[in-house]
Amino acid sequence: MNWTRYKPGQPRGHYESFFQRANHPTRPLAFWIRYTIFSPTGHPEKAIGELWAMFFNGETGDHVAVKEEYPLSACRFEPDGFGAQVGGAVLAPGKLKGTCAARSHTLSWDLAYEGDQPPILFLPRSMYEGNFPKAKSFIGVPMAVYDGSVSVDGKSFDVQKWVGSQNHNWGSRHTDYYAFGQVAGFDDAPDSFLEVVSARLKFGPVWTPMLTPMVLRHRGQEHAFVRLPQTLRARGRFRYFHWEFGAENHAVKIAGEISAPREAFVGLTYYNPPGGIKHCLNSKLASCRLTVTDKSTGGQETLKAQHRTAFEILTDDRTHGVPIRV
Repeated sequence: MNWTRYKPGQPRGHYESFFQRANHPTRPLAFWIRYTIFSPTGHPEKAIGELWAMFFNGETGDHVAVKEEYPLSACRFEPDGFGAQVGGAVLAPGKLKGTCAARSHTLSWDLAYEGDQPPILFLPRSMYEGNFPKAKSFIGVPMAVYDGSVSVDGKSFDVQKWVGSQNHNWGSRHTDYYAFGQVAGFDDAPDSFLEVVSARLKFGPVWTPMLTPMVLRHRGQEHAFVRLPQTLRARGRFRYFHWEFGAENHAVKIAGEISAPREAFVGLTYYNPPGGIKHCLNSKLASCRLTVTDKSTGGQETLKAQHRTAFEILTDDRTHGVPIRV
């Protein structure tokens, strides 16, 4: 699952990203690094590799985002295993190293990571090979622990036991409208992991209802709500910049909220294979509050993650007020 799906020369449009992210254990600091293929529909000769890097600094409010684009001939994405190279930046099992510069900013990284939790399927396995949904995601290392260094405009940050994830997503078009959230370790439950999305899809002029898939790993159990009927029954509602969601089955009820101030977001432009540009409003310094109720006992827990939550909104709207950096 964690290998390149793109076939060079394919006429069908395609995007594919391998991204790594992590947060400092206690301080509001985070990085996000992304190795990407973009191929526009019907024009495989225009396919490119993209290298993205961001560093969020909640102590100073200075968030840096950079992106470089390369001809696909200057890149390598492994077809039979995990690995990528975009320009001079390398991603391999357990390590990544590179430099990315744009608009007078430079980010460099030299990182190793490891994790012993099994991957997370964010769709039923059979749906990964089908045409629906157009966008697919997979969490290769859900609780990745990073060590090494990240340099931001010449200032080095020592990365010791920062926790995050290694992720892989791909498709023939971006999801039309969504909120994405991820927590790799809550403040009071450091081994627990959450990924949740609330999304609407567009078929011609018709929009679907909100779908909210979710996976929570907590206290040795995995609570997965990824089958289509479950995602339709789940609750999800978001705005700028607050999100409420929930799901339940016979065993557990989960209710949560994710939020961050506008200043914690960086605006990015995502090319869409069929054409057009989406805005991705991206923060890695959001906060999450999650209530988990055990239906068999009535017991209830509240989990919190302060400034250590990934929160993204993908939209065509241009009134969000977040400055577009790249």
